[in-house]
Amino acid sequence: MEGFITLFQLKLLNRRKSLSQRRLTPIEIQFLQEALSAGYKNSSIRLREGEYQYDLAKAIASFQLELYFPDVKDIIKRLYGEDRTNDIQFIRKIQTILKKMEKSNIVRILPKKKPWELQRYALSSFTFQDVDKNLIVLATDKQIKETQNLLYAILSQQETYKPKLSIIKAKTGILAFIVVASYMAILWALIQPVINPIIFVPAFSIAVACSILLGKILS
Repeated sequence: MEGFITLFQLKLLNRRKSLSQRRLTPIEIQFLQEALSAGYKNSSIRLREGEYQYDLAKAIASFQLELYFPDVKDIIKRLYGEDRTNDIQFIRKIQTILKKMEKSNIVRILPKKKPWELQRYALSSFTFQDVDKNLIVLATDKQIKETQNLLYAILSQQETYKPKLSIIKAKTGILAFIVVASYMAILWALIQPVINPIIFVPAFSIAVACSILLGKILS
């Protein structure tokens, strides 16, 4: 059990690093908070260990504990390996099962960010009572607590980042304005019968310097 917890914590650490470069959207935060705080939910399908529904729910739970929302290929890769993600018929079969799980209040589907993306999935809870009245626990209290702590840390980081983001946006706008104004001054100087170095040289220098600074900020 200790080995499993260590592995889980390692996954959380890796996920923390990736999330530091990607902000959670409001709907992702909402789905995470609701699932982490939800109690037992009733389901109209069976969740028996070894069957597709249970395996899919367990896989989605493992992703969600890492604060990640998987699409069907992510789930298949984790459960059945990379090769099965290229099997179109198998993908459609899994999508059909996931759709039934959504209707049974187990799975939720996140809105697509882009029309061509695959749908991403989330659990509505980590504990269910299936149609056979079996209680299904997909995450321990310790795992849920660790995930809540990680989510809180990331939300705090995002709140801290907001003022910095506003400053960056303001600097970007100012630099962009200066660059445009400088290039307009350069263009105006170039179309004159005689180029005035007093206008051309400073405008060119400012345009180059601000373009470099703008590039660094945007990168």
